[in-house]
Amino acid sequence: MKVFSGFPDKRTPTIRLPESVVTELVPIVDDLDELKVTLHILYRLQQARGPVRYVSQRDLLADPVLLRGLESPAAIRRAVDRAVERGTFLQAEVDLNGRPDVIYLANSPHGRAALEALRRGEPLPTATPEPRPNIFDLYEQNIGPLTPLIAEELKEAEKTYPAPWIEDAFREAVALNRRSWKYIRAILERWHAEGRTDEERRRGPEDRRRYIEGEHVRH
Repeated sequence: MKVFSGFPDKRTPTIRLPESVVTELVPIVDDLDELKVTLHILYRLQQARGPVRYVSQRDLLADPVLLRGLESPAAIRRAVDRAVERGTFLQAEVDLNGRPDVIYLANSPHGRAALEALRRGEPLPTATPEPRPNIFDLYEQNIGPLTPLIAEELKEAEKTYPAPWIEDAFREAVALNRRSWKYIRAILERWHAEGRTDEERRRGPEDRRRYIEGEHVRH
């Protein structure tokens, strides 16, 4: 059994969920993958910005957090389909950035109104992206107070690696309960040297732990 390392002592970001999620929805969800996807989409909708809050299928199928829990894009797709069939989410086919995609909206009055507008042919409003946390925020939120030496290393890393890589590396270290900059730096160095493939992103936590803790971690 994989165990949870516990909630950190310091202040961490929180999300708000409707009471009906706990009192009505969770009791009737009888599939673990569906439950994982449901909670994840609700979290993503909380982070979304703009007049219409939605999550795209393309983003979900490539999400590293979901892939850790469900192992494959096919499993994510099946779980989302169950959540749509249950009535938790609504879906619509749209054009996003010049490419066809599917979006998921909460089955709420606002979500239903947005779906009706899309069916009438109205364009999907452009959402304002949520500002990404910088590397210093990520360090303080997930590891602890900054020191001058670490701050200098973080500045260099921010210049070297793409912001999504940095976020994913922090997320992976936290998931493996290895909250140290040395560990995160090793992940980034490996991705920089070898690239990031779909297979690598789908690698299970224990495989990643063994790989990263090998020759790629500086002693």
